[in-house]
Amino acid sequence: MTTYAPKKISLLASAAGLLCSISAAAQTLPTVSVSGRSADTPVLVGGFGETPIAKLPMQANILNSERLQDLGLHSLAGITSLDASLSDAYNSTGYVSYLKIRGFDLDNRFNYRRDGLPINAETAISLGNKSSIEVLKGTSGIQAGTSSPGGLVNTVVKRPTVNLTSVSLGISERGTTEAALDWSQRFGAGEAFGLRVNAGASQLKPELRDAEGKRFMLAVAGDWRLSPDTLIEAEFEWNKQSQPSQAGFSLLGNKLPDANAIDPRINLNNQPWSQPVVFDNTHASIRLQQKLSADWRAQAHLGIQRLKTDDRLAYAYGCTAADGTYYADRYCPDGSFDMYDFRSENERRNSDALDLSLAGKFATGSLQHQISTGVLFSRFNSRFQKQAYNWAGTGTIDGKSITTADPSLTDENTNRDESSTELYLRDAIQLSSDWQAWVGLRATHLKRESVRTDGSRPTSYSQNLTTPWLGLSYALSPQLMAYASWGEGMESEVTPNRKRYGDQAGRALNALKSQQYEIGLKAGSNTVDWSVNWFDVNRPKWRDFGECSDSRPGSCVRRADGQAHHQGLEAQADLKWGSGGVIASAMKLKARRSGSAEASVNGLKPENVPETTLRLQGRQNIAALPGLQLQAGLSYEGPRAVLPDNSISIPGWTRLDAGARFDQSLGRQWLIWRVGVDNLTNRRAWKESPFQFDHVYLYPMAPRTFRASLEISL
Repeated sequence: MTTYAPKKISLLASAAGLLCSISAAAQTLPTVSVSGRSADTPVLVGGFGETPIAKLPMQANILNSERLQDLGLHSLAGITSLDASLSDAYNSTGYVSYLKIRGFDLDNRFNYRRDGLPINAETAISLGNKSSIEVLKGTSGIQAGTSSPGGLVNTVVKRPTVNLTSVSLGISERGTTEAALDWSQRFGAGEAFGLRVNAGASQLKPELRDAEGKRFMLAVAGDWRLSPDTLIEAEFEWNKQSQPSQAGFSLLGNKLPDANAIDPRINLNNQPWSQPVVFDNTHASIRLQQKLSADWRAQAHLGIQRLKTDDRLAYAYGCTAADGTYYADRYCPDGSFDMYDFRSENERRNSDALDLSLAGKFATGSLQHQISTGVLFSRFNSRFQKQAYNWAGTGTIDGKSITTADPSLTDENTNRDESSTELYLRDAIQLSSDWQAWVGLRATHLKRESVRTDGSRPTSYSQNLTTPWLGLSYALSPQLMAYASWGEGMESEVTPNRKRYGDQAGRALNALKSQQYEIGLKAGSNTVDWSVNWFDVNRPKWRDFGECSDSRPGSCVRRADGQAHHQGLEAQADLKWGSGGVIASAMKLKARRSGSAEASVNGLKPENVPETTLRLQGRQNIAALPGLQLQAGLSYEGPRAVLPDNSISIPGWTRLDAGARFDQSLGRQWLIWRVGVDNLTNRRAWKESPFQFDHVYLYPMAPRTFRASLEISL
């Protein structure tokens, strides 16, 4: 075990005293429970109101905050270990979390929500004040105007609840220390007012070397029930993370390096001039809910987001070998690479969204309708300054080479503006006691503009998009449902405004229209909730044809060229018995390129996508010691293609995790002790192989990591 210096223990003690001093009064003890996906829980991101997951003709998952705490997860990247449909898509310590669902990369600009409103996820998203994370799988045309066909991720903010005061202290890795507060109080006549405060501070010292940092969060949420029919909710969140990010390894010439020979604790971003990536984020929202009658309610929901980022990296990219060979997408055979000084500071991303909606139920003859309709107004702008991207010298994969900084701002950046108006209608129609139809339609008017920071390469376009969705479900029994669904999703792109594209430069391309078919079975009981489903997704692909050189204007044409075709089988189960349970999920995916004008491309797999994925999370209470629960986890992922031509793949891997929690009552206080070991066997493997910015990167699995925490409810 790692020995921690006395100053770390002192920091924890000081933090505990500070947080406990916020409230001296003892509060009502919370009810402690640990469970997996609840089939009876509504999923906000699904778009059908209070309908529980088990009754929806789609696949979704809810990951509650207690489950995240048990596993010591603090970033969205960590949830890939909890659902087989999710996997990594360029996840680097200290940086933005990038996810795949069903083999498709989520677009961090368009595939993320916060309490149902669109946000930009090109930042580090704090989970300290989130009650749950919702994951919608598949095309999301009726939930989002434009988005990748993989799905949506929605973070749900903690709101005022029963009176509670909870203080958490944690220690992990090579000395990471954390302290957090969760405090809630109801007051006023009839407890009409509620307030909840979440605060946290972390000193980060991960197993990865040269990646020490800090993380802070403060969030306040309040509500006011003006009357039995009127509720106003408001919340504010500030969080900041400062930490050097992790540079990836790569192929060595035409060779895949042996993961067992690479120390996963080496950070190639370890130059004397390396700077931390700093995310400084503010979120706020206000929501009015009005009950109009027994069957109808209206809602107005306004959200804002302000992101400031200093993105900095000692960036490894390509190399020139001793024999003069230039490797544009990998490192040299001897393990050397070109190192660049990359700095893009004071990046500003601002998002605003206003959703006005009406929901209710009515009957037309024998048909019962549960309908929701509304309009979403959103706007986004990004404001950057010139950036540095300068050659700094030659690095090596042992992390021992020293290069020379060059922070000169030599490269232009791109500013963007976007606004959209989205009208939507969703209707769940009860056709009979067993049959139910689901109908959705979203009409989007989109306007986008971009221009380089020096005023060059301006683009501007607008589009009107319509995305329908249909579903049908049949209750085979009170516990078993069969369903089928079809839907579309849209993505919008513009041809880059560069000379190589000639007259096409800066023009909007036809919208990328994805289509998905899905069929499945869902069942639930007191002992097991399970589902199995098959999906088929087609996503159009754009490709450049020609010489594509700016020195020859008009030498390049961007046009549609076939599609990415993803078919898969998913299975999920939540088994429960009196003293424990197992949550399991699996996905078998066939993802291929098809329909391309270049025959050699057809049939190829996408890079960095495993075909077989398995997740298991088990828990067992120990009768001999009441309050003790043992936990275990298993993650398996099959091989991933490294190169677009599929000539090299990384092997599959299996990771084992273990943990325990002990619930203890001391008078009026409730204590939850948690311990865990991630990567129990200290397995070495290449966890993922993103082909990012036309370059191969390899990220190793993190080494064995210990963690321990104490949660005190006062």
